[in-house]
Amino acid sequence: MLAIFFYALVFGFVFCLSPGAVLAETLRRGLQHGFTPALLVQVGSLVGDAVWAVIGLTGIALLIQHDAVRVPLTLLCALYLAWLGVRSLLDAWRLPAADSAPAGSGTNALAVGAAISLANPKNIVYWGALGSALSGIVGATPSHTQTLMFFGGFMLASVLSCFLTAALVNLLRKNASPTWQRISYAACGVVLIYLAVLAAQGI
Repeated sequence: MLAIFFYALVFGFVFCLSPGAVLAETLRRGLQHGFTPALLVQVGSLVGDAVWAVIGLTGIALLIQHDAVRVPLTLLCALYLAWLGVRSLLDAWRLPAADSAPAGSGTNALAVGAAISLANPKNIVYWGALGSALSGIVGATPSHTQTLMFFGGFMLASVLSCFLTAALVNLLRKNASPTWQRISYAACGVVLIYLAVLAAQGI
């Protein structure tokens, strides 16, 4: 059980700290408003991660293979990522004032994080692979207890990654020059639009 928990921690950190749409949006909001909005984007993404984890670990993943489900979800993901990318490029063009988060931005950041994660069907590929990896770790079909242990380890790593990422982004915000902030916004915008194109190609 300890080995399962350790593997889950490693997979969790790799998944959460890898570059992607959530990290790009965390950086964009963190540079603009600081630690709390960056953290809330990350926490919001955990909602989607948890949903995809349950789907991937319980075998409901077969549902997402049907075009009637996969195509609309993928299209929605591509459009949303493109919209976020354009917003980030606009922020790079006209650098927003770095200030405390305005009222309502916390709920918005939380919803954005959840939407990015939930709208990304690519997550199911990762979780389908993790389900197979768990079977390989235990050498058989995992029991409910083993699956719960794996899920718990992954989510613990995800929560820790939320705080670590938000803290690093906030540190960058406090020390980065306006030029570097513009570069960061532009890079986030390009990454988000690139991910949108990749998602659209998967339709």
